[in-house]
Formats: sequence, structure tokens, C-alpha cells
Amino acid sequence: MRVDFTSQEFFRNPAAGIERLRACGPVVETRFPIVGKVWVTTTYDATARVLKDSTAFTLRKDGSPAGLRWWMPSFVGAMASNMLTVDEPDHTRLREIVDEAFRRRAVLDMQPHIRAIADDLAEELFADGSPADLVKRYARILPLSVICELLGLPHTDRPKFIAWANTVARLTGAVSVLRMIRGLWQMKRYLQERLRLAREHGGEGLIAELVRVEMEGGHISADEMVSMVFLLLGAGSETTTHLISGSVYELLKNPALRDWLEEDWSRVGLAVEEFLRFVSPVQFSKPRFVREDMELGGVRLKKGDRIMAMVAAANMDAQANEHPERLDLERRPNRHISFGTGIHFCLGHQLARIEGMCALQALFTRWPRLSLAVTPDQVRWRKRPGLRSIEKLPVMESG
Repeated sequence: MRVDFTSQEFFRNPAAGIERLRACGPVVETRFPIVGKVWVTTTYDATARVLKDSTAFTLRKDGSPAGLRWWMPSFVGAMASNMLTVDEPDHTRLREIVDEAFRRRAVLDMQPHIRAIADDLAEELFADGSPADLVKRYARILPLSVICELLGLPHTDRPKFIAWANTVARLTGAVSVLRMIRGLWQMKRYLQERLRLAREHGGEGLIAELVRVEMEGGHISADEMVSMVFLLLGAGSETTTHLISGSVYELLKNPALRDWLEEDWSRVGLAVEEFLRFVSPVQFSKPRFVREDMELGGVRLKKGDRIMAMVAAANMDAQANEHPERLDLERRPNRHISFGTGIHFCLGHQLARIEGMCALQALFTRWPRLSLAVTPDQVRWRKRPGLRSIEKLPVMESG
């Protein structure tokens, strides 16, 4: 079945497109930009099975990640060789190293500091005039600022990461892939230099912690270290940007929900869980290969077939969440899998949740009458397949 996963229609109302796919079965063959012909899951159970079952599905074939194409330079493969694209036992080896570094940084203790960063950004939202683009001025800068601090990267280098993030966010076709490859090369060179400095001089932040774990005998290659930091920088900022902008968009479209939230900010944790489910910033997992001929949800899959777990479809499955098409900020229980499941469960889930909560509370505390500066149907999403990312979100403070 053909679905345009980059169309405005799909991004505006994923539930409708997912419903059409699900009507064809729990696993559907389709075409996905850049990846090509692939099976996608359409139910909670099928999605969870693909994410959890590493005996039936592998992220690699002949040593390369399933999403790489033959024409991509070898260094792209090296950058892509991270925890998200390896099976056991390499996954556990790499995960333990970064888990140890994360434990030492005490992410939960960062909440007051993250809130302070969000307060400062909210204060400056209209510094260049009104209306302001909430994506550019707030949703992109907050997670990037936090992850740069967490990694121990210089504040002065932040514009480089914003430019890099914009290049990756525009990944829609062959030309943008070439631009992204050039950006990856620059990022690789930059991160190699930061790691070299940390090895020679130590320092603060996750990069220095990773180097210490490495020096204490952690089994990790130089390429894996670069790829690890690259993953933390990208995964630690890009997806949270879209969670924040998507959440604000939904609240500005539904003033009653915003009023409910502003009445009692202790509800914000519950609300963020529902935004994680409803917005579903990450819509698909990385591609996997089917290891052997098998059946999934009554559908025959052949050895070597590629399959992607559709996280957004799992989140919109009525078997997991009643009335999934409804944004319900009081939803309990909330069976979303926006952070994945199984061994690849997102390392930064606590950080993303804290950033989401701080971003909403800081923004609406400072600007309680914030409103959209355009009609909802004028808001557009980037044509980036697999990520639900608002391109611009013009906002203003209404009377």
C-alpha cells in the first residue's frame, strides 16, 4: 500500500493515515523515502514485537545498519554504528558505558537548572519582535542548550549545532542527503577534536565522563566513541524539539486544555506523557532485517525483508489506548511507546520528560495569553520522513 509519509495531510492527521494502513493488516508492505521497499507495523503488538525480538529481527546485514544505502560513504556507516543500530552483545557493551556516564551526571538533579534555561528563553521569546517562531526561538534552543551543557561542549559552539540540526531536519531526498553527508563529515571532525581534548585535559560533562570510563577499561573503539557522542547530541535534541513544538501547537489549538494545565502545574507530567503519545515525534524505528522466514500477525515475511516498527501506529492503536485519536491530558494508563521498548528503550527518556515539562511551564507562566499568529491549517510540517516536526510555529501574546 502506498502512503506518502512526508505529506502535509499525513503529518496533520497521522491517525487517519494509520487507520487506512491498519485496515490492510498488522504488517503492511509499502515504500519509505530513502529506505525503499519495506514492511511497516500498524498495531501496538506487532510494533512491540519488532522492537523487542532481536532473535527474529536484526539491525545489521553483513555488518552494516539496515538503513544505509550502498552509495553512502564509509564514514557515514561509522557514524551510524551506535547503540540504536547494533544487536547484542555490542548493544549491551556500549549501553553500559553510556549508562555509567549518565549515572555520574545525575540527570534528575538537573531539573531546576533546565527550568532556569527555559525561563530565560521564554523571557527572550519576543526579543526580536512579534510574532516569533517558537521552533527557532524556543523549542530548538532549549534541548540543544541542555545537551550541549550535559556533554560539556562550549557555549560558543552552539550555532554550529543549530546549523547541523537544521541540515538533518531537512533530510527529504537525494540533494538533502548529500548536504547531510557533508554536515556529518564536519561533525565527525569536530567531535574527534573534542574527544582528543578530553583525553588530554579531562574536563566536565558527559564527553569527559565517557573518556574516563574508556580509560578505566571500557571496551569501546575510537569510531564508536565519536558515534556515541553524535547520537547523544542528535537524539538528545532533535526529538525533544518536536515534542515541545508539537505540544505547544496542540495547547494553542485547544485553549481549554491550556487553561486546565495552567490551573495546576502539578498536572504537567501527566500531560507530557499524553503529548509523547499523541504528537509521537519519532514515528518509526530504524529499519531491521528479518533473520529467517516467519509469520508476524498472520503475514508471511521472508528472510532478508526489511521492516520498520511504526511507533506512531502503536500509540494510535485502540487496543492499547482507548479513543487514541483524542488528546486526553488526563489519560491513565497511557501505553505509549514513544521511547521504544526492549533493549533499545531510550536512554534519555528522563531528560526528554523533564525538558518537556519545564518548557511548557516556563513558556505559559511567562506568556499566559500566548496564541497562534496564524490559523492552525497554515502550520506546516517538515517533509522529513519518520519525524513529525513542525517547520515554523508563529506565536504572539494576545491582549
